[in-house]
Amino acid sequence: MNFYIKYLIIAVGLFAFSGFFALFGVYAERKVSAFIQDRLGPTETGKFGVLQTLADVIKLLIKESIIPAAADKLLFMLAPAIIFIAVYMGFAAIPWAPGIAPSNLNLGLYYIFAILSIETLGILMAGWGSNNKYSILGAMRSAAQIISYEIPAGFAIIAVIMIAQTMNLQTISAQQGILSPEKSTFLGIWDVSHQGGILAWNIFRAPHLIIAFVIYFIASLAESNRAPFDIPEAESELVAGFHTEFTGMRFAFVFLAEYSMMFLVSMVAVILFLGAWNTPLPNIGSVRLADWTTGAAWGILWTILKVLALVGVQMWIRWTLPRLRVDQLMNLCWKVLTPLAFVCMLISGIWRLWVM
Repeated sequence: MNFYIKYLIIAVGLFAFSGFFALFGVYAERKVSAFIQDRLGPTETGKFGVLQTLADVIKLLIKESIIPAAADKLLFMLAPAIIFIAVYMGFAAIPWAPGIAPSNLNLGLYYIFAILSIETLGILMAGWGSNNKYSILGAMRSAAQIISYEIPAGFAIIAVIMIAQTMNLQTISAQQGILSPEKSTFLGIWDVSHQGGILAWNIFRAPHLIIAFVIYFIASLAESNRAPFDIPEAESELVAGFHTEFTGMRFAFVFLAEYSMMFLVSMVAVILFLGAWNTPLPNIGSVRLADWTTGAAWGILWTILKVLALVGVQMWIRWTLPRLRVDQLMNLCWKVLTPLAFVCMLISGIWRLWVM
């Protein structure tokens, strides 16, 4: 019984965190977009408009949930839940700090990307079930985009796996700090196992992983349907894409999944490339900054700070770059990112064999 209670508490805690982050993320995005566009953003509801997002949530809770007369009711009702649950279950294998993970899976990385693939099914269900031409077009665009960009993202991730020799996210995280179970080297030359800090992160252990990180980050924007890859939700063409017909809590679940996806893909990037929970501060002689800033509390802090930094970049990009055309989207994927990611994967094999 204690086993089930423990995991029930974890599940509720992760759900609450997803909801809280969505509240924070929507408010932050409004303020970031306002700053970039030289305006104020929310100001009236609460101090500095901090209660505006909460007011929107209350509106969604009490708003009528309408099912179109011609819709496939079963698909229409299930789609938002499947979209959210697919993203929500991805958090199950994510480590937050040393020894702190809902489930420490040996194939944690494989599990995350396998479960996230189910989101595509939910999006197709939403588009088809709505029986709306805008929704169907948006769903088809989204499915094509997500499936295409999984290829360069997968190659970039394999490049890290070949260096780390594991898909266990706890082990990959531990390899990038002073708690590393194996020798950690900067550029394959300088042993930084006891020094720790930023030089022990994967992007510095093997410098070609900087390119892999950029490829993964761009692909993660496309998989999250974030600008400049928000073609499935192009307002000027498709109203709102696959979620055009959704209102009330069904609409809220779609947006909750989007912001949870932003956090999840950023967290995977942090774990694989940016040192996970490990501090960026190194040990230098008698100044033991890395030793002083380790442990569970510090680990959670460093993880969240790094993730929020990447989420901030996602928001910055959204309000800076124009939306790509479909042909530009596919050209970038198949002619630029995929070949580069494949080269990174080959270099990882050579690096592991001859340098490490």
